[in-house]
Amino acid sequence: MKIAMLSRNKNLYSTRRLIEAAEARGHQVQTIDVLRCYMNIAPHDPQVHYRGKRLPTFDAVIPRIGASVTFYGTAVVRQFEMMGVYSLNESVAISRSRDKLRALQLLARKGVGLPVTGFAHSPDDTRDLINLVGGAPMVVKLTEGTQGVGVVLCETDKAAESVIEAFRNLDAYFLVQQFIEEARGSDLRCFVIGDKVVAAMKRQATPGEFRSNLHRGGTASAVEITAKERSTAIRAAKIMGLNVAGVDLLRTDKGPQVLEVNSSPGLEGIEAASGIDIADQIIEFIENNAAPGKTKTRGTG
Repeated sequence: MKIAMLSRNKNLYSTRRLIEAAEARGHQVQTIDVLRCYMNIAPHDPQVHYRGKRLPTFDAVIPRIGASVTFYGTAVVRQFEMMGVYSLNESVAISRSRDKLRALQLLARKGVGLPVTGFAHSPDDTRDLINLVGGAPMVVKLTEGTQGVGVVLCETDKAAESVIEAFRNLDAYFLVQQFIEEARGSDLRCFVIGDKVVAAMKRQATPGEFRSNLHRGGTASAVEITAKERSTAIRAAKIMGLNVAGVDLLRTDKGPQVLEVNSSPGLEGIEAASGIDIADQIIEFIENNAAPGKTKTRGTG
């Protein structure tokens, strides 16, 4: 197979591992910087050009698109889909998962467990918004962000009001969310491929930090997940329409609750923690599912 790897840096761990796995299985891989692509949006002959040349036909595309380039990156993925190229994760599913508000609404619509979450526009509603999620401690987070950026724990209602005011002054959209104290600064990352959780790890925040992201100094360890946690992760990925996803769960007194569904989950932490060759399983999934014109996303909304 000829595979296009949409990544801005072929030396990143996840990109490098996927390339190695694909080549080990006999496939040809071309790494493409998504921001250097440009498109001819023609009705009968859609094209993607790169560095002055029209790109050849690929059998599959693997999007490794950073949050900061979601809009343009998904446009490029959509162009490949117009050309009948199979995408591991499709453009609409990536966009859906990157918008935290949209993702939570879709999950809630299907009855998936979530922390109590509020969203508002008018500053006149700030007090009621805080009360809606049960008051402090609470989390205020930007609707678009990654690796824990734009996520603030507010210990008091006054602190929450200050953070909300600051985000509003930046014309930023944000969510307020119930803080789950019983999680004790930890969460679960479930790595979903197709209809299976192929690996899971527990991420633990450092002392004095509530964000468990590995980029924030959190530690990772292998973990056994329950049947309910497994089914919740698989269901969340399906609702987003993602074939490959990192689903972040909290263990709560009410059962597993979804924090986020990541469309470009990193491989380094979870491969190290679990000892599982996830990159190879992703390439095997592509082998079993890629077909010309097979670009219909499973989710809705």
